[in-house]
Order: sequence, then C-alpha cells, then structure tokens
Amino acid sequence: MTRFARVAGTGSYLPPKKVANQDLVAQLTARGLESSDEWIVERTGIRFRHFADDGMHASDLAFEASRRCLSAAGKKAQDVDLIIVATSTPDMVFPSTASILQHKLTEAALADGDSVGAAGGAAFDVQAVCSGFVYAMSVANAMIQTGAAQCALVVGAEVFSRILDFNDRTTCVLFGDGAGAVLLEATAHDGDGPGVLATDIHADGKHRAILCTPGTVAGGAVVGSPLLTMDGQAVFKLAVGLLENTARAVLEKAGKTEADVDWLVPHQANIRIMTSTAKKLKLPIERVIVTVDQHGNTSAASIPLAFDHGVRTGQIKPGQIVLMEGVGGGFTWGSALLRL
Repeated sequence: MTRFARVAGTGSYLPPKKVANQDLVAQLTARGLESSDEWIVERTGIRFRHFADDGMHASDLAFEASRRCLSAAGKKAQDVDLIIVATSTPDMVFPSTASILQHKLTEAALADGDSVGAAGGAAFDVQAVCSGFVYAMSVANAMIQTGAAQCALVVGAEVFSRILDFNDRTTCVLFGDGAGAVLLEATAHDGDGPGVLATDIHADGKHRAILCTPGTVAGGAVVGSPLLTMDGQAVFKLAVGLLENTARAVLEKAGKTEADVDWLVPHQANIRIMTSTAKKLKLPIERVIVTVDQHGNTSAASIPLAFDHGVRTGQIKPGQIVLMEGVGGGFTWGSALLRL
C-alpha cells in the first residue's frame, strides 16, 4: 500500500464588494483612460472581480475559505497539523499569513466550545505568485507522503487590489481578491484510490521582469514601486508553452495521458490562455472549469476557487481525475494531478 494525500474537502470565499466591468470603466474614464466592457471581455473573459474592503486582509479571506473547507471535510481545526498559505499579498512582512490564519482558526474553535484549536502544527507561507497554490499543494503532498504531516490545510489567498495601478488600464482590469482552500489528509491504497497522483513545479528567474511588483520596504519606507507591472504579450507567449509542458510532465509522472483527464482546473488568468492550453492538450472547453468571468485573476487563489466551484456544483465528481496548473511571476509554473 502506498501513502497518498487525498482531498478531504474544499472551500472558497470572495469578499462582498463585487465590481463589474462597467464600474471599473467609469473609474478609468474619470482618469482620462479609455476602456469598455466589450474590450475587457473580449481580451480577458472577465466580467466581474471582487475587492476587499479597507481593513480586510489575506488572512481574513483565508479564514473564511478555511472554515468552509473544514466544514465540507467534517473536520475541526484541531485535526490540522500543517497549514500552508500561498500568497503574494501577505498581511505583513512577518509573521506568515499562515501563522495568523492558524491563530484565527484556533480562536474560532475555542469560541465554538472546542477545547483546542490548530495551534502547534507547522504553518508557513509559499510565495510563487499565481503558481503558488500548485507549489503549496506539492509541498503539502510531499510532507504527507513522508509522514511529516497527516492533515494539511492548503490555502491560496490574495488581496491584489492593494497593489494595482489604476492608471494602467492593461493591468488593473485583470485582477481581484479572494481565497480558496483544500484540505489534504493521509490515506493509503494500491494506486487506484483518491489522492494526489503527481506534481510538477519549476521556475526561471531570467523572466522576472515581465511580471513583478518591484518595490520593497527599507528604512521605514517603500523603496521602488509597490504596484504591479506586466508585459502582457510576453507573459501570454511564455505561459501557453510552459502550461503545456508542465501538463505533459505531470501526466507522464503519473503514468497518465490527456485522455485520462476528466477536468482541467487552470489558473484563472485569462480566457485566451486557458482555451489555448486546453486546445494544445486536446481537451474541449466543456472539460475546463472556468470562473475567471466572475472573479478575474485572483493569483494564488484562482485554482482553489475554481476547484471548489467545480466540486460544489457537482461538475467534478469522486473518482474523476483533475489536472491543476498555473504560471506566475518569477517566472514560476507548475501542475498537480489528482483523483478526487
């Protein structure tokens, strides 16, 4: 019998403030910038995005998604011995957003009458931008396989609205805030049961300049720009090829082919990237979970948001094989193949 990390539950959360394309276009027009709902939809597939209110942090979004995930799994905070949060927009420089999330889950558990919470288990962040959730899944899977963890809460949470340049119409229309979570727990079987079948993660720093937020904190002030910049054409050209490569690599690792994939759950970056990748893998768009129209690019949160949507709507069913993949600044990319 082989040890696997199986998906025990999923959860997601979008902040209440929903911003339609028309709302954003009105703001851009007031700044003297031209845009339109038609232009945004045609180029990106995005119709809405959610923005967190002032005072709402990545850990708050992660907390809501995590509670829904634990509820779906029938688990309590005390069952979790590992928390990994994938985020590029943490609450603070340190401690990690995962540590803050752990404390919030513990406080909520104690308030609900439990004698213990999630405190004591390992908790840390992973920063790989839009590939972050796949990176976090890979790390959590490895720790469960080796016995270092039994029950891992893997979260993607972002408040990208805080780092957007609303004078740049090519980037500010793309991103939104949100969080998604997956609970992985140890199981054992002969290879035909549920679990993470393989993961594949990579990076190449020479492409770092095409998608970045180059500012940092030093001497009590921001040094450099704290706002996101992107070369959209360069990202698109690089992303499609890398997504195809990592998809084929993870399938080969698992001894599977494209024909074995029931659902593709890609990073919800741009509908053109998603459809191009599906076409290269010979997967019809009907087998791709698409939620980008409802929340835009939520970076590390987008894969778990889409995955939770697919599970809760009944599209993704037990026993089916799911391919997750993403690309992000760094440049990073990766994939995970699992059987629900």
